[in-house]
Amino acid sequence: MNGSYPPRRNNNNNQFVFGIRAIIEAITSGKEVETLYIQRGLTGDLYQELKKVVAEYEISAQYVPVEKLDRMTPKNHQGAVAVISPITYHKIENIIPEIYEKGEVPLILVLDSVTDVRNMGAIARTAECAGVHAIVVPGKGSAQINADAVKTSAGALYKIPVCRHDNFVQTVKFLQESGLQIVCCTEKTNDYIYKPDYTAPTAIVMGSEDEGIRNELIRTADYLAKIPMFGEIESLNVSVSAGVILYEAIRQRQ
Repeated sequence: MNGSYPPRRNNNNNQFVFGIRAIIEAITSGKEVETLYIQRGLTGDLYQELKKVVAEYEISAQYVPVEKLDRMTPKNHQGAVAVISPITYHKIENIIPEIYEKGEVPLILVLDSVTDVRNMGAIARTAECAGVHAIVVPGKGSAQINADAVKTSAGALYKIPVCRHDNFVQTVKFLQESGLQIVCCTEKTNDYIYKPDYTAPTAIVMGSEDEGIRNELIRTADYLAKIPMFGEIESLNVSVSAGVILYEAIRQRQ
C-alpha cells in the first residue's frame, strides 16, 4: 500500500549539533531535529534568536539543567544541544489526500507515546510489511527515531512515512474528520479486535508500554478493541500487539 512513497532519509544518523548558532543554521537549512535540549534559565540575544526560529519551525524543545547538556558533550554547547533525526518527518494532512487520490483505503497506525526505541523499530517493521500507509507519533513523549530504531526496523523507517504532530489529539480528530474510523487497541472493553470492519478507512491506535492509550483518545474512538488473552500473563508487548491487530485488518482486507 505504501510502496508509492519514496524513502526519505537524512544523510546523518542521529548526529549531535551543539551551540546556538550551529543549531539555528541546522534548523534553517532543513535538518530534521529529533530532540532539542535547551538549558533552563538561558538568556541573551542569541537565545532569543533561537527561540524565534524554534517557534517559526514548530520544533519542540526540552528545557533541562546544564548538567544534562554537559553530560551530552564536553564541548562549549552554549546552553543548547540538538539531535538530528536520520529520517524526514511527513505531515499526515498531506498523506491522507494522496491515499484517497490513488484510490486506496487508508490504513494508519497511531502510536500514543510508545517510548521504547526498539519497540518503535519493531512496530515500524511490521507496519511496513503490512502495507500501512503511515505512522503517526506525538511531538513529545515518544521514542527517538535514532540509529537503534532504524536498525531494529530493518530499514523500514526509511520506507514508511512517519508523521510527528504536537497537537496529537487534534491530529487523531483530523483523521476521523477525514473519514477514518478510530480503533483503539485497549483492554478497557469487552469487544475483541475482530469486531471492527477494517475494510473501511481505519486508524489503529496503540498505547504506551506502561500507561496505554490516553483517555482523550479513548473518548474519541469509534471502536475499542482488545486482543483475546488466555494465559496468566495479562498483556503483550506493544510491538507484538500491533502486529496482531494489523494482520487482522489485513486478513479482512484480503
